[in-house]
Amino acid sequence: MGTIRELLAEKGDDVWSIGPDDSVLDAIQRMAEHEIGALAVVDQGRLVGIISERDYARKLILEGKSSKDTRVRDVMTARVIYAQPHQSVEECMSIMNDNRIRHMPVMKDDQMVGMLSLKDLVKVIISEQQFIIDQLETYITG
Repeated sequence: MGTIRELLAEKGDDVWSIGPDDSVLDAIQRMAEHEIGALAVVDQGRLVGIISERDYARKLILEGKSSKDTRVRDVMTARVIYAQPHQSVEECMSIMNDNRIRHMPVMKDDQMVGMLSLKDLVKVIISEQQFIIDQLETYITG
C-alpha cells in the first residue's frame, strides 16, 4: 500500500481550519460550505484540536447547547491523533479504526500538511484492490 505522502500528492493538501474562540455555528457552516466532516482547530498557527460533526452532535445537540453561543474550544477534541507523511495507508486505517475516529490531521515537523478522512483511505484501498483484481483477470484470461 502507498504512503500518506503519496495520497496527499494525489488528493491535495487543503486543510480547512477554525479558531478555538469561533462559534460552533461558524464551524458547522464552514464544514457545510466545504462539504467536509471535520475542521482542524488552529490557534496562532498551532494545531490545538479538531472539531467534527460527531463532536457537534454529541457535545452540543444532545446537551441542548446553542451552536451560536458555544465556542469551538468547548466541544472540540483536544487530544488529537495524527498521521505522518511516511506512514502507510494501511497503518493509518488501523489507527483510525482502533481509535474510532473518522478524520486525522497529517503532521510534519509540528506543521499540519494535510487532513485524512476514513473515506480517503477506503478509496485508496479499494482502488489498489481493483488494480490487483484486474491484473489477475488479465493473467487468467491470458
